[in-house]
Amino acid sequence: MEVTISKDSKVSIAAACFSMYAYKELKKQLESVDEFRFIFTSPTFVTEKAEKQKREFYIPRLSRERSLYGTEFEIKLRNEMTQKAIAKECADWIKGKARFKSNITGENMGGFMTVENENKQVAYMPINGFTTVDIGCERGNNSYNMINRFDAPFSASYMQLFETLWKDKEKLQDVTDVIIENITTATMRILRNLFIL
Repeated sequence: MEVTISKDSKVSIAAACFSMYAYKELKKQLESVDEFRFIFTSPTFVTEKAEKQKREFYIPRLSRERSLYGTEFEIKLRNEMTQKAIAKECADWIKGKARFKSNITGENMGGFMTVENENKQVAYMPINGFTTVDIGCERGNNSYNMINRFDAPFSASYMQLFETLWKDKEKLQDVTDVIIENITTATMRILRNLFIL
């Protein structure tokens, strides 16, 4: 992915979670993109509250939301005590380049990523999350992590799918401001969670 993401690229990702540590790993490339769009494939950071009989979905949702500050496999990165600086850089980058939306339906959405610039149209699939494990910087607990790359014209269907989803107000809710707010307060949340655990 690092080689594909270049200056003036348009990056679009549909995945379960986003980690500011994945941003940190690809910071150089992401700072030069023209636009970054992210769809949470399951309800994450949305304003609607689940009904009482659907409380079992709270735990996976909280896990997806907490991944913003690092997943269980990014503990080493969280322990470096650089969260505040990374959180500030990530929040500033989001304000200038990124938008986030979340699936608000009960429908399953598969994860994928597209990178588009004047020279290339590439799609990657499947993408589970935008974390250091998913981008190949950490091992995680996967036996393997195979991702397929599709160049044009095969990537066009993924780009069209993302555009269709992105514009569908019935399926997605913009959560960009909530992401910025959560990343801005990341250090306090992490410290609070450490004391709770």
